Amino acid sequence: MGEYDPHIHVEVKVVRGEAAVRNMLAATFGLAGDLPSAVATGCGLRVPYAMTSPRPDHVTCLPCREHARSEHLRFADEIERLSRLPGSSVTPAEAHQAAARHRALADGFSGREG
Repeated sequence: MGEYDPHIHVEVKVVRGEAAVRNMLAATFGLAGDLPSAVATGCGLRVPYAMTSPRPDHVTCLPCREHARSEHLRFADEIERLSRLPGSSVTPAEAHQAAARHRALADGFSGREG
């Protein structure tokens, strides 16, 4: 984090980002923890949280874009696989819809239009 880096990155846990967890806790329990000042990114750097985004149209770091793409594809496959397990509370139709959303995000990170 020593040198100036003009790129916008993604958090290493782009699918399960800390901001999303924070927002869920705030909405559910009225609790809001502090956001981290610096986070690990998909390209292996630690950057200020303000220099990250989960949105494909904002991320300019190419290794982070590839990381986010592969994470969203992996998560889409995981969602569909888990929906097929006995006792799953998510139906295959719901899982397909969620997986399609993550695959569209993956396409966005690859630069292709979904």
